[in-house]
Amino acid sequence: MSTVQFIHAYIGLPLFGFLLSLIVQRTKEKLLSVISYSTAAVQLLLVLIYGISWLNMGSNPAQFKELSVYKAVNYEFFIDFLVDKLTLIFALLGSTLTFLITIYSRYYLHREEGYKRFFNTILFFNLGYTLIIFSGNMETLFIGWEILGVSSFLLIAFYRERLLPVKNALKVFSVYRIGDIGIILAMWLLHHLWHSNITFMEMNATVKLNAQLAGASGIGLITAFLFYISAAAKSAQLPFSSWLPRAMEGPTPSSAIFYGSMSVHIGAFLLLRTMHFWENQLIFKVFLVFSGLLTAFIASAISRVQSSIKSQIAYASIAQIGLIFVEIAFGLENLALIHILGNAFLRTYQLLISPSIVSHKIREQLYQNAQTTAQNSSVWQLLQQRIYILNLKEWNLDDLLFKFLWNPLKKIGRGWKILNFKFVFWVMTFVLGVGLLLRINESLLTPELRFKLPFFFAFWGFLIAVKAFTERDSVRKSLTLIMFNHVSISIALSFNEHFDHAHHIWYLSGVIVAWLIGYWILTLMRKKEWVSLDNFYGHIYEYPKTGFVFLLVCLSLAGFPITPSFIGEDLIFSHIHLSQIGLAFFTAFSLIINGLATMRIYARVFLGPHIKTYHQIAKRSS
Repeated sequence: MSTVQFIHAYIGLPLFGFLLSLIVQRTKEKLLSVISYSTAAVQLLLVLIYGISWLNMGSNPAQFKELSVYKAVNYEFFIDFLVDKLTLIFALLGSTLTFLITIYSRYYLHREEGYKRFFNTILFFNLGYTLIIFSGNMETLFIGWEILGVSSFLLIAFYRERLLPVKNALKVFSVYRIGDIGIILAMWLLHHLWHSNITFMEMNATVKLNAQLAGASGIGLITAFLFYISAAAKSAQLPFSSWLPRAMEGPTPSSAIFYGSMSVHIGAFLLLRTMHFWENQLIFKVFLVFSGLLTAFIASAISRVQSSIKSQIAYASIAQIGLIFVEIAFGLENLALIHILGNAFLRTYQLLISPSIVSHKIREQLYQNAQTTAQNSSVWQLLQQRIYILNLKEWNLDDLLFKFLWNPLKKIGRGWKILNFKFVFWVMTFVLGVGLLLRINESLLTPELRFKLPFFFAFWGFLIAVKAFTERDSVRKSLTLIMFNHVSISIALSFNEHFDHAHHIWYLSGVIVAWLIGYWILTLMRKKEWVSLDNFYGHIYEYPKTGFVFLLVCLSLAGFPITPSFIGEDLIFSHIHLSQIGLAFFTAFSLIINGLATMRIYARVFLGPHIKTYHQIAKRSS
């Protein structure tokens, strides 16, 4: 079997299985499960056969360009695949655990209302995971990265009639979007280092890499830290550790496959894949060791005081991944891979048997409580008690994230009350009109004004995105503000050279079409139901098909890889100069906030307990 045939078969299987599962009736439980575990079984067989032949052929890495989607000046968006030791180990891990968990899920979720939805999402997740581990460049990796994020959101909110799983799904998705900032800005800096889209093989080529970093060590260090932000967000390392226990709101099998084994180790995969890029950055390696050890210490302490078995396993896994990060920092690649395999299989086993353990131990939990007293305590005992309370509060990691990140954004959006819809509409129309006139009559622009205009439009777009994110009243207003933000970014980038009309089409085509469809859906919904952003309304109960279409609309507005806008987002960053740091920051942050705002709209309109009282009210989650 050739490498090309192996990759096509391995990646094509989950894609074919996912598309096939979409058309299967939800009552056909056996067929849905057979499609899922058969897909994983064939993948496992393929990787074993190819792995043996790969070892016999000399274990040489193999890379090939699959498809060139779009070319421009110093830019090419292409799909590229890479097979090496790292790829095959993660492929073996993924196919084995997916096979085992899908067989387990066949019985665990029997007669569950969301049975079909669960297996659809697992196959979709498998596709994203496969694209990541076989990716040969950052663009291909980012496609799988986005699929993993959306799959996580859907599986955490699997019990969508409950309020807490939906809220936690939004929290986890918000952390994932922070990781997206790291990937987007790292791609931007790498493009300026090489002046083109590069592959991982080129990135890791020692001679070329040293030549590129010779006069740009600062860019290399910043890029390494951006990789860490993405890896830490995906693998729940400090300061993002608090999201992993919240993700356990989904079914036990999804907790095992996502947050015990496969998805949570993708951050470690990213660091291993880019290791040769940052291995000579001493400052970054010291930081990676320190952060890994600190995460391991704090997560281990928190896990010891958790009352929920899933939370105990989650924090124990976080602690081990912190040690894996330390091993990667010291260049111990083989040890890190062995550690990843051991941690993944152990956490999967622990999560799958956790319901049985809870059932068996419930009486001991109720009747074996030892009371302690603080009277005549020594200084050491008092310190132990303080640390115990701090661990119970999970070191306030959730509160810190909200205090220093999301709350300031909410304060900006809610405090700027002049931004009512009529004001925004007319001012936005005026600003965009001026931008288009200046774009047409470029001879009127001085060099200084030409340099400042992109920052102005990007900053204006950022404020619009923040307002869309904090909107609590009109759904259609929030959706329109998201569209305005994309248009403002497009105009901001158009003042830079080599940005032509084709780039506007790539970027805005998916956004505008999605906005039109979404606005039409919300208008129809307003005629039938009450729709707002001040609560969770659960309209998916009575409008499941409408909810699915609106989910696709939200993904399109967020730049998910189902429209040309995903390519357009990558394309516009290739036009941002290295000196335009503010433009890059506000553009990246706008895109991230837009994604959060769109998924928030979908969650509040269609998920959660139904507003009508004649529907069954779900039990509260723990």
